Formats: sequence, C-alpha cells, structure tokens
Amino acid sequence: MPQTNNRYMPGLDGVRAIAVIAVIAYHFGWPVASGGLLGVGVFFVLSGYLITDLLLEERRSTGRIHFRRFWIRRSLRLLPAMLLMLLAITVYLALADRGRLSDICGEMLSALTYTSNWYLIYRQVSYFESFGPLSPIGHLWSLAVEEQFYLVWPLLLWGMIRFIPFPTRGKLAVVTLTAAAASLIAMAFLYVPGTDPSRVYYGTDTRAFGLFIGAAFAIFIPSRKLAEPLGRRSVVLDAIGAIGLCISLLMITSVDKYDDSLYRGGMFVLSMAAGLVIVASASPFSLIGKLLSWKPLRWIGIRSYGIYLWHYPVQVLMSSSKGPYEDSKFLYQLAQLIMIVLIAALSYRYFEQPLRSGKLFKYKKKEKQNMKSKSMKKGIRMITLPAILMIVMICAACEGAGNNQPAHSIQPTTETNANETGTTSDSTPSPTPSGTGEPTSSIPTNTQDSGGVTAVGDSVMVGVKAELEKLIPGIVIDGKVSRQLSDAIEVVSLLKSENKLGHAVVIELGTNGPFTAKKLNELLKTIGDDKRVYLVNTNVPRDWQDTVNKTLAEAAKEHSNVKLIDWRALSSGKSDWFTKDGVHLQPKGAEAYAKLIADTIG
Repeated sequence: MPQTNNRYMPGLDGVRAIAVIAVIAYHFGWPVASGGLLGVGVFFVLSGYLITDLLLEERRSTGRIHFRRFWIRRSLRLLPAMLLMLLAITVYLALADRGRLSDICGEMLSALTYTSNWYLIYRQVSYFESFGPLSPIGHLWSLAVEEQFYLVWPLLLWGMIRFIPFPTRGKLAVVTLTAAAASLIAMAFLYVPGTDPSRVYYGTDTRAFGLFIGAAFAIFIPSRKLAEPLGRRSVVLDAIGAIGLCISLLMITSVDKYDDSLYRGGMFVLSMAAGLVIVASASPFSLIGKLLSWKPLRWIGIRSYGIYLWHYPVQVLMSSSKGPYEDSKFLYQLAQLIMIVLIAALSYRYFEQPLRSGKLFKYKKKEKQNMKSKSMKKGIRMITLPAILMIVMICAACEGAGNNQPAHSIQPTTETNANETGTTSDSTPSPTPSGTGEPTSSIPTNTQDSGGVTAVGDSVMVGVKAELEKLIPGIVIDGKVSRQLSDAIEVVSLLKSENKLGHAVVIELGTNGPFTAKKLNELLKTIGDDKRVYLVNTNVPRDWQDTVNKTLAEAAKEHSNVKLIDWRALSSGKSDWFTKDGVHLQPKGAEAYAKLIADTIG
C-alpha cells in the first residue's frame, strides 16, 4: 500500500512552545500574559491545520482516508499520557486528600470520555471565577474539544469530498469557512456582555471555528507546497508570518479576558493570525520558520502536550490555600515550573515515545507493515486495559471518599447557613454564570415603594443578611449565589413592578466578575432617579477587583442619587474578617460589613 509522506516541520514546534508558554504564564497570573488563555486558541488552529493536512495528504497518496488508522494514531498520541496523569492525580488525592478526589470524580470520568468541556458547562463551572478549591484537571476541557473534532472531522471531510460535485480546494475551503462562521456566530450570539463567558469559552460549538480555520488553511496551502524553495514568494510568506506573529503576541500580552470584543470577533482575529504564523512556519525556507525552529523552542514544543497536561495539576496541588493565582512569589513559581518541565520530559522520554514507537511492545522485528499493524493492535490493548482499570479505580476511590466528610467539599451557600453563622461556608461554590444557586430573598408582601430599604447582591449579601436585618429593621434582601450584575436588572424590574422596591436601594455586585459601565447605567436607570442608590464596592483577590471598583466609583460621580460605600478601604488588610477564599466573610467581617452599610444609609 502506498504510504503518505508526512514530513517533520520544526517551525511548528516553535508555535507549540509559544502557545503552551502563554497558557502557563496566564495560569501563573503573570501580567505580561494577560491574554495567555489565547494560547489554547493557537493550539486549536494548529490542530485543525495538521489534522486536515494529514488526512488530505493520505487521500492524495493512497486514494482514501483510513478512518480506523487515523483514530488509532490519535489515541496512541493523546490517551496514554493523559491516563498516566489522571492515574497520578488519583493516587495522590486518594492518599493525601480523599475529599477532594470525591469532588472531582465527575470530572475524572468526563476526562476519560473526552467530554470535560460539556461536563463543566452542565455543572456551570467557571473558567474565570473560582473561590473554592480548584480542580487539578480543569484544563482538560480543551483536549475534549480537540478530541471531539478528531472524531467528527474526518467523516465530515470525507462527506464533503464524496458529495460535493467536483470538490476543488476552493469549494472545500468555502464549506469549511462556512462552518467556522457558524461557530463564530454562535459565540457572538450566546455571549452576554458583563457576564461570565465560560459557556462560550468551553463550548465545542462556540470554539470549533479555530479548528475549522486551521483546516481551511491546510486546504488552501497544504504543507507539501511549502516543502520546497518558494523563490520570490518567500518574501510574501515571511511578511504574512511576521504580521501574524506580531498580532498573536500582541493579543497574548495585552488582551483582557473579559473584553467583550474578544468574544465578538477577537478570537477570530487571533485564529487568523495564528493561521498565518503556522503557514509561514511550515516552510523550512522562511525566516519565521527558521526563527521558530530555534532549538530551545523546539525542545519545549516537542514536549508541549505533556507540559500542558501536567502544568495545571502541579500548579493547583502545589499551591497554598490561597490558590495558585495568589502564589505569586517568583521562586515558588520557578519551583513549580521546573517540576512541570521535568515530569513532562520524563513522561515523553520513558513513556510517550517508547509507546508510540513500539519499543514498549515486546516483539521481534518483522517486515515494516506487519510491525506497524502489530504496534497498533498492541497499542489498543495498552490503552484499553489502563482505561478500564482507571475507571474502576476512580469509582472505587470516590465511593470510599464519599463515606467520609470531604475535606474540601463544595457546598452551595444557603439561606439557612448564612442566617445561622452570619457568613457563608468556608467552602463556597465556584461562582458560575448566572442562574446557579438558590435566591435568598425575604420580600414582605406589604413593602411599599414609598419607604424601606432594598438590598440586592450575590453570596456576600447572603452571608451578611442576618446582620443587616438586625441593624436595618424591615430591610428587603435579595441575595443569590453567583449572581452577576446583569441578573440584577431583572430582579429590580420585578420588585419595581410589584411596588416592592424601597426608597433606598443597596447594590452589592461584582464579586463574580466585572461588568461594563453601560450595564451598570442600565441597572441604575431601571432603579430610577427617584431612589437613593448605594453601590458597595468589592474586596476580592481577583484581577477584576480594580475594574469593578473603578466602574462603581465613576457611576457614583456621574449620578447625583448614587453614593459609593467603600468596603474595599474599610476591609483592606483585615484578613481575619474573611474566610479562606478571601472573599466571603467571617462573623466579625459580616458585622463590619453590615455596620458600614447601615451607617452610610443613616
């Protein structure tokens, strides 16, 4: 059987290196990589390009796309290293923190089936906002997106070639770009400004455009056309590669993850820029290709899969109770980085490479075709058995952990525990997109629009409810876990329509993420100029704190009926007022919070 000619493109290892470095820097919280989450987008484009290039080259050389062989190769490439990582985490948590293992049991099982992203969406787990213990496998959502693409794309590509009349490269590219456009439109349509963007960030439907854009580049410019000197065309290739690299680096170093434009075209710009870099890097004769073939970058890029797999577990499990985002000491992060690279290097040399090359399979040398066949069959057995054992081990460990009180159980904040303790539980849920948690409203039916105080907030408001009711008799409190400011507009509208909105309205929101001035003004307009409005600013150990407080302060200056309550200034430096997450309040903090509001309202 004719064999495809898949050449090694060292420049693409440099692209991988930049992408994985960006992601790690973002998770370390380095300001220089504020947009480092876009590194995942670069990986998507690269995967789309390479997979499509491989499939089309196989069809050109052999006259067909061998689905079974393709899926086996992908499994051998991706699954064993992930199983090893999951096994290590399972053993570690089973010995050191069984309660935490119980918490992530569902995530473990979804990781094994490459459905992590949809599991996180279903559970409304935020990528951006987390106040409880972080999951050490929260980063596997991106691998799930890619694996889902690997499963479906070969069939779609075959269908396009089979059923499109006279399927030229142009027609294939148009259909592929149409699919990318549909995914982009889905992201723009589902994204709600001022709210947590996790749904559109995780979704296969809203992130597939990066993979499709990479595929379109492979259809237009297959790597085989870049394998030989391009003459004068190399100048054009260098120019577009340089432009793409500059745009990619600029976005990685400057983009804010909550910027509305990122989800309404920004990621498309990043994907196109990454595609330009990939095409230029695929040529060994381009300056960009030579630059990204620099040996240290190649070394990192070759091991980028393992580095990506291990970086988040190491960060999360080695971090203090504050969480990895607050462990910003350089030497501490350097130790983590060394461990990440060391584990990935050992995994690559002694596990991934021997498995893929067949050296782990003990058989005598035979003719190459039989060797490859045996290698694949043994590879399937090598993958299937550990997968089954992994599932059994995880289920058994989680069942055992479930019989004990979890050390880090994540329980929803309820009205009951807030009233009993004056604060929320130390183990609060990870704030999620709007709609999670139960509202804790105490709205009396006889409240009139002409008097009284109404307070609208999130889980922090839930925690201080009892104290506020002591100091401000008759106050109407509507607090809900994980509430976003955009949700408050509907709450206020309902209260107002039922004539239950007090003459003084306290707004405590911003704990769960930033919002735009436009959205805040919309809320203020809904409340009305005839009300006195009190905006409580935030003290949260997250990067949106200053943005939220600035927006609130500006609104207080612009509206005569609005006053700022400066909780940030009062609580700064008083760590004993807060629970372990640095956000929710201990009884002493809840008392101070309620007193500040009561004194300000008068």
